[in-house]
Amino acid sequence: VAGPATVKRTLLRQGKSVTQMRAELVQDGQVVVSALASFGAARPSIIKQSAVKHVNLGQPEDGLVMPNIEVVPEFVKHFDMSITIGGLPFSGHRSRSFGGWVRLKQAPLGLNEAYIAALVDAWPPALLPHLVQPAPASSLTWTLEFIEPLPQASAADWWQYQADIEYAADGYGYCAARLCDAEGKLVAISRQTVTVFA
Repeated sequence: VAGPATVKRTLLRQGKSVTQMRAELVQDGQVVVSALASFGAARPSIIKQSAVKHVNLGQPEDGLVMPNIEVVPEFVKHFDMSITIGGLPFSGHRSRSFGGWVRLKQAPLGLNEAYIAALVDAWPPALLPHLVQPAPASSLTWTLEFIEPLPQASAADWWQYQADIEYAADGYGYCAARLCDAEGKLVAISRQTVTVFA
């Protein structure tokens, strides 16, 4: 909602290698967004496991273009999106997986975490292709983890996105997603609980 807001920041814990913080966006005396953030420094470890590989997403030109229709949030219109896994939102496509390629139509000057978050947030919940007509849906919870360091990529490049529905019933769905650069290097991990009113 447009209008004045304040941010309240709280340091929850600061250790040798991890800092945890909370931020609340308050508007008209009500908390409208609550965020928890953890920042961890790299440290030696014998455990090293590469990321799960995306399925073959094809090429951006092979996909379905996200339509510019009334129910698409306004900010999504600033992205090029090519759906190569699953179907368009509200198409009745019942795939467990959903994704494809994404980039901003007007690339920012640099690559940073805010840009990566926008690339992930641009995608509708993976449950929406299951619907046959528009219905209200919203994120109940959303976590986003950045894999550092960010890749040596251009902000103008295409990025790969894949979301998988882990479970859905009774108006709630649980999804896990990954964002990779064009070469398949993992950049961000997302988890979302979605409420669907259909």
